[in-house]
Amino acid sequence: MEPSFSYWERTAFIDHADVIIIGSGLVGLSAALHLKKQQPNLKVLVLERGFLPSGASTKNAGFACFGTVSEQIEAINQSSEEDAMSLVAYKWRGLQRLRENLGDQNIAYNQHGGHELFLQDEEEAAKNCIAQMEHLNKLLQQAIGKPDIYAVADAKIADFGFNKVSHLINNPYEGQLHTGKMMRTLLNKVYNLGVLVLNNCAISAIEQESDHICLTTSQGNFKAGKVILATNAFASQLFPDLNVVPGRGQVLITKPVPGLKPKGTYHFNKGYYYFRNIDNRILFGGGRNLNYKAEETWDFGHTDMVKETLVDYLNEVILPGQQVEVDYWWSGIMGFGEEIKPIIKEVRPRVFCAVRCNGMGVAMGSLVGEEVAELLLNN
Repeated sequence: MEPSFSYWERTAFIDHADVIIIGSGLVGLSAALHLKKQQPNLKVLVLERGFLPSGASTKNAGFACFGTVSEQIEAINQSSEEDAMSLVAYKWRGLQRLRENLGDQNIAYNQHGGHELFLQDEEEAAKNCIAQMEHLNKLLQQAIGKPDIYAVADAKIADFGFNKVSHLINNPYEGQLHTGKMMRTLLNKVYNLGVLVLNNCAISAIEQESDHICLTTSQGNFKAGKVILATNAFASQLFPDLNVVPGRGQVLITKPVPGLKPKGTYHFNKGYYYFRNIDNRILFGGGRNLNYKAEETWDFGHTDMVKETLVDYLNEVILPGQQVEVDYWWSGIMGFGEEIKPIIKEVRPRVFCAVRCNGMGVAMGSLVGEEVAELLLNN
């Protein structure tokens, strides 16, 4: 049964919006921000099915990263040097835009550097990455204008207190931020520009009418002149033709660790495992590669295999011999695809999408949102 709204509710909240954005994550709110900056009189409404932004925007690890050596090599192998470097430049610009839009202090941004670890049984992979480092540094300098991005820093392994790690590649230009503060700051910005965000509102259908788009939702029907779909991994639930596959990331956070040594963002095993320091704790996630099919899901939750693997690495590699306690677990759903670029296009007349950030939403999200907003304004 459709909810019964008062006249006041209908006229102030429900009735016709110029643009409805589906999804209140980083991409959706960045699109709203850009629309209101370009055209302040636009009526922009954001609908979010969760109590907080669903998916990954408030559930990611808060890495302000643009890619490790092994990730760059994989991207080049998957596409080309030109495409991979174009993506690096895009992520770099996205991170700068995020910081410009929100301010470093508001998002607790710290540039402690990024680090790629190679475990003792990954000697061949380490050699391969180190051999290609000089070439990658030249490519990346052209892409983002920074010299000597990657450097071997094996001496840091002991400083960080790691075990079973044979090599470490450092990148001083990467940072970390507080994902929750990022999203609160962004929400405040769009609220102040007059954007309305309604939560617990799941969309079940998008239909074209002659002069508007009709959205069927769990809270009744909404009308809009144009619609932006910014639900990343969940986009293919409404548009199955979109090449977006969900990928669940399982994450733990430890209880505070006295004298915690690691500082920065860390990746190992081609980026499938990642950890960082936050408030004297270690946040650690990954393991999607243990069973891709099981993690290709829209369901939040955990699997014993991933939990056990993460705890083993935590106790044996990251914080060896400390028997640190896990405080709690959570999971986020990312959107992946065969191509390394996000999908930003008009999927139907007056319906636009900005999805598939391939696990790099923090780096890309601000620009992806802006691009889809520009596409909407120009069509």
